Order: sequence, then structure tokens, then C-alpha cells
Amino acid sequence: MKKEQVVNCQFSVWYPIFKKHTIKSLILPLPQNVIDYLLDDGTLVVSGSDHNTQQTHTNNSGSDAEEDIQWSDDETTTTVTAPEFPEFTSKVLEAINALGGRVFPKLNWSAPRDANWIALNSSLQCNSLSDIFLLFKSSDFITHDLTQPFLQCSDQDSPDPAINYELVLRKWSELIPGGEFRCFVKENKLIAISQRDYTQYYQHILKQEPQICQAIQEFFSQHIQYNFLDEDFVFDVYRDSQGRVWLIDLNPFGEVTDSLLFSWDELTSGEEIAQEQEGPAFRYTTSEVTVQPSPCLSYRIPRDFVDLSTGEDAYKLIDFLKLKKSQQEESDEEEEEENAPQ
Repeated sequence: MKKEQVVNCQFSVWYPIFKKHTIKSLILPLPQNVIDYLLDDGTLVVSGSDHNTQQTHTNNSGSDAEEDIQWSDDETTTTVTAPEFPEFTSKVLEAINALGGRVFPKLNWSAPRDANWIALNSSLQCNSLSDIFLLFKSSDFITHDLTQPFLQCSDQDSPDPAINYELVLRKWSELIPGGEFRCFVKENKLIAISQRDYTQYYQHILKQEPQICQAIQEFFSQHIQYNFLDEDFVFDVYRDSQGRVWLIDLNPFGEVTDSLLFSWDELTSGEEIAQEQEGPAFRYTTSEVTVQPSPCLSYRIPRDFVDLSTGEDAYKLIDFLKLKKSQQEESDEEEEEENAPQ
């Protein structure tokens, strides 16, 4: 994966090419002071108004900054009013209204999918700049876009291309996760299709496998193939209840993009995939037995709990079982002592 491929997958690059086949969106340049604010470390406290957003820092040492400081017994708590961006706020609200009052926000590449847990409705639906700031400042995906977009590129010796960061607002659409699919293209050939939400089992995918695969292949050959700037790339689609396919996103063909039910070794070599069938390999969760925890769980709860739930760390599971056994034995001993004859 080259840096040029990452640049080509920016939303503002591919959206004009495929505008007719995707969700209506508006793109706003992201001012540098907003970028600095998004990268500023701190806890965001969102009030009901975009102009009253506050940021709270907790410091264990004094500060010479001119801030309102509240003293407590064991630490110094500093409350700082978040900077205001009146001109940018006005443009964002105007764009949100133009898109029907509800939007799905993202940056050049990523959406804050790892941060939906922090929103009151556990959704990426936003209707104000406060909603967007809350999600963006809580997202590792957004931080990656802003700080390390070329981290896994093979041409690290070449200078990083200049990036003009943008806020992308997409008209809110209620997409059923079972209708989303990720498609892998190598040398302008569709080689693989994966269920996007592979952690769940959707019965309709099993029943409609041929129709789904055919619809995606036709969409690719008619609208995507040879029209993108690269010959190796990944694109996400949504197949609606009427069978129509929509383009949702484009991503670089490389490990920075989640390969879902495939491995990148398979996708880059192509040997095992080519043996599966003629045309693209299509993989999806085939039964409820294979349902898995969401990979985004690691962004909302301690890592140890994720390891236990997924079985990735056997030693943690063994220690946990030993602890539970010890607790049970202690509880039994206490119960015996209480019931012993006096």
C-alpha cells in the first residue's frame, strides 16, 4: 500500500466520481484551530448548546494559565471553557440543515465508529457541532486520521503528501447492518466480498446469497470498475430492501483496512481465494454459533474483559477461573463456620 493510494481514498477525491451512486454529502474544510482542539487531550463535557461546550482537565500540579481553578482536598481540578468557532459552527449548522437536520460525520477517511458508545443514543447520528465534537474527541479512528494516516504504507522513505483535512457530513440514512458488504478489488478485478457486520448472523444473507453476490458484481462492473484512480482498492456497499446497491465508502487495499472474514495474506496472494469458486469469493456468518463480539468493544471497556470474552488470552481465562474457584471455596468455608453447632 502506497501513500498515493491512501490519498486517493480520501472522501473528497472519490465522492465527485461516484456522487450518483452514494449518499448525499457535504464537505467543509476543517480549520486548523478546530484540528488543534480535536487533538487537545482532555475530557469533553457537552452541554445542550454548541456555544456552551466545556472541556474539563484534571491536573495534579499547579498551572500558571489564566483559568478558573477549583481546589479540592486531593487534587487540582481546572475547568476550561472550550474555544468557540462561530464561523465554522455557522457553516456546520447550515450544512446539517441542508441535509435534513441529521447527519453522519466523518473525516477524510474515517468515521468515529469506535466512539458511538459515548453518545446518548449510542448512535453516530448528529444534529449539532456539539454531537460531532463529542464523537470525534472520543475516537481513536479520528485521531489516527489526524496524526498517522500513512502509518502502514510501504513507501515510508518518501515524504508524506500534504493533507487538507475536511469535515464530511453525510445525510443520515437508516442502514440495516445486515445489508452492508465490503468488497476487495485487485488489479481492477473484484476478488472477494465479506459481510460487513460479521459479528452477527443474518438469515436473509444465507437465503439470498446468489442474488446479493450478483447485484454487487453488476454494480461493480457498471459503475466502479476502471473508474477509480487505483486498480487495487476496497469499497463498501449497501444493498437496500429493493435490491439496489449503493456505494458507502472506499478504502486502501492494505492492512490499514479491516479484512473482516478474510486475511490479508489470502487477499494479497489470491491463491486460496481463487480456488473457492469462479468470480469473487463471498463469505458471511453462516450460523448463530459463529457469532462473535464486536471488535469495537475494546474501545469502550478494559482490554482484559475483551480478552476474556473473545478467548484471545487463555492465561487470563485460567486466572479468572482460579479466582472464581478460590472465591467459591472461601464462601463455602464461611458458610460452614456459620452453620457449625455452637
